[in-house]
Amino acid sequence: MQPTPFTPWSWRDPQTVAGSTADPAGVEAVDETGRVGVDLVGFKVEATDGHIGSIDQASYDVGSAYLVVDTGPWIFGRKVILPAGTVQNVDHTDRKVYVDRTKEQIKHSPEYDKDTFETPEYREQVGDYYTGNYRDNPR
Repeated sequence: MQPTPFTPWSWRDPQTVAGSTADPAGVEAVDETGRVGVDLVGFKVEATDGHIGSIDQASYDVGSAYLVVDTGPWIFGRKVILPAGTVQNVDHTDRKVYVDRTKEQIKHSPEYDKDTFETPEYREQVGDYYTGNYRDNPR
C-alpha cells in the first residue's frame, strides 16, 4: 500500500487524528456564506517542540485551508502561514492547535505577506516548502 501524499491545503480527516474531539465545545462561527464551523482565531499554536504563537486568521476553504499564526516576539513578531495539513490535533477545551512541525521548520517557512498570501504563486511557494519539508523530515 502506498503512503498518502501530503496535501498541504487540506484538513486531515478528524477520525484519523488521535485525541480529536468532534464536539467543538460551543466555539462555532458562521461565515459570510452561512457555513457553520469552529472559529480557531485566538487559539494557541503548539509545534512539536513547544509554543509558537496564536492564530490571527483562519480559512476553511476546501482545498486551500490555512492558519495565519502571529508568532509574537518568538521570531521578531513575524506572522507565518500554516497549511491546514500541518494541523495534527485541535484541543477545544484548552483552545490549542497542535501542528506536526518543529519551531525551526516553521521559523524557516516563507515570510507571510498580507498583500500576496492569497495569490496562487504564494500558495505554491508555501505548499512547496511544506511538501519538501515533509519529504525531507517525515514524522
